[in-house]
Amino acid sequence: MVTDPIADFLTRIRNAQMAGHRVVDIPASNLKKRMTEILYAQGYILKYKFEDDNKQGIIKIALKYDPTSKVPAIQSMERVSRPGLRQYASPSEFRRVKNGLGVAILSTSKGVMTDKDAKVQNVGGEVLCYIY
Repeated sequence: MVTDPIADFLTRIRNAQMAGHRVVDIPASNLKKRMTEILYAQGYILKYKFEDDNKQGIIKIALKYDPTSKVPAIQSMERVSRPGLRQYASPSEFRRVKNGLGVAILSTSKGVMTDKDAKVQNVGGEVLCYIY
C-alpha cells in the first residue's frame, strides 16, 4: 500500500529515467492524470495515454530524452508538501524554481496547476512538487 501517491508518481518517473526506459506505467488517479497533463504541456514528457483496466486505470508516459546525449528532459523532481508536513503558499510567496526555468505544481481550490498559472489567477494552494 502506498501512503504517498504523489511521491510514488515522481519516484516511478525518476527510476525509469535512471534505468533509461522509454515508457513508464503508473497507477492512475485524477491528481496524477492532471500532473501528467502539466508535464506534457510544459514539455517534460513526449506523450501520455490513460488506459482503463477495469480497476483504477494506468497512465503510460513516454519519457523524453535529448537525442544526442541521451540526457532526460527532467533533471530533478522534488516533492515539497508531504503527508507529515503540508506546505502551502500564497501567490506572493511562490519561489522561482531554478531561476524561472523550472515549474512548481500546486493543488489549488481551482484545480491542479503550475505556479505561473496560479499567480495569473491570483490563487494560492498546496505546493506539491518542483520540477526542472
